[in-house]
Amino acid sequence: MARARALLTQRPFRRLWVVTGYCSTADWLALFGLAALGSTLASSPTGVNFTFSGILFVNLLPGLLFAPIAGLMSDRFDRRTVMVVADLARCALLLSIAVANSYWWILAGNFFVQLATTMWIPAKDAALPRLLRRPDQVASAVQLGLVMTYGITVLAAGSLFTLITGAGTLFGVSAEVIGMNGLSRITIVVAALLYLASASSLTALLPELSKPLDGSAPAGRAGPASSPTVNRRPGIAGMLRESVSYLREVPLVRGLLIGMMGALAAGGAVVGSAQPYALSLLGGQAAFGLLLLAAFLGLVVGIVGTPRVVYRMTQERLFGIAVIAAGSVLVLVALSPHLAVSLVAVSIVGACAGTAFLTGTTIIGSRVEDSMRGRINALYQSMLKVVLGCSVALSPLLVTLVGRRSVHLRGDDFLIDGTRPVILGGGLLAVGMGAIAYRQMRGHSRTPEHETSDPATVDGGRAP
Repeated sequence: MARARALLTQRPFRRLWVVTGYCSTADWLALFGLAALGSTLASSPTGVNFTFSGILFVNLLPGLLFAPIAGLMSDRFDRRTVMVVADLARCALLLSIAVANSYWWILAGNFFVQLATTMWIPAKDAALPRLLRRPDQVASAVQLGLVMTYGITVLAAGSLFTLITGAGTLFGVSAEVIGMNGLSRITIVVAALLYLASASSLTALLPELSKPLDGSAPAGRAGPASSPTVNRRPGIAGMLRESVSYLREVPLVRGLLIGMMGALAAGGAVVGSAQPYALSLLGGQAAFGLLLLAAFLGLVVGIVGTPRVVYRMTQERLFGIAVIAAGSVLVLVALSPHLAVSLVAVSIVGACAGTAFLTGTTIIGSRVEDSMRGRINALYQSMLKVVLGCSVALSPLLVTLVGRRSVHLRGDDFLIDGTRPVILGGGLLAVGMGAIAYRQMRGHSRTPEHETSDPATVDGGRAP
């Protein structure tokens, strides 16, 4: 709490945190509003059923296709300009969706909204460390960002959506006054105005986000760990070559991506096979819900507890150990004979995953140089979606292909369903890739300049 309070006393970070709140609230509110509007405009029951899943798919698609380009843009152009243009584009597109009142433009227009979001996120993540006084504050800054994005703004957007859509009943406003879809369209307009508020705040209040034309870090900010020298103003092709060279020559980043790839593949295997796995434990749908809850709670514990642990060992060691631990405990999940054992094991896996995610994001923010940070962030985010999505999609197919097997052991026959070998394979994959990541990263554990080893020391003083 002391570190969070100290961060929020820094005006540039606090303003970016509030801007993140505007945009995240708009993201969630637009999702709710578009789903509600689409369900009323669909011309068939199939269209109604497809609306929410279609909007979710459209939300993911631009990140899968264009995240590397977004990373190039955030490193090539002024990041504040990229974010402002993206916010204005999202505002205009949502207003057009509200005005058009068309089912197909909901999907097509939302695709372009998410394309702008794909450009906004790497620029914000890459610029964030420039607003902090020391590199060791990155972990706490990422924590606060996650609290805003997946906590405060979800509640704010849900409350706004409920208030707006319930206004007709509450105040007795008839559909003849506001139209059949009037309240749903109003929620979309409010989301658009929140993007406009974000653009205005970025323009008027956050000049610190603007990157010098030579791509150098501003005076007074701590520099990154050693890495190959990169050109400051290359073209797009040069930036692509630069990215490949950077990954080849910097084991720290290469190991980070390898380890996270293994962790995401294993996590996707668990999520994709969770429902049949719950049935194999004879727990039914209730067990499925408990397993998801245990994983989520473990994730929260890992994210909240990581800053405490990271002061006791280097970030590189912690990342590799977290991935290896997650894979090792997944082996226990695969062999678990009882729901109680599975719940404990899955919560530990979630905690290890949260630790690995936050540590990886912190390493990128504090150890990757400013001129490369946008591209690495974009690659990290796109890998999150691609590897996790493919793993979730392929796991049910693998479970079906493996099928049920009868194993003869010590004179008894045991029936093993397909989820156990799939989860076991995911766990072993995570252990292997975590070990590779640990070996790649362990020789590059230099602590960033000005980083303190005292968890209670914040901004040069002792926290109360």
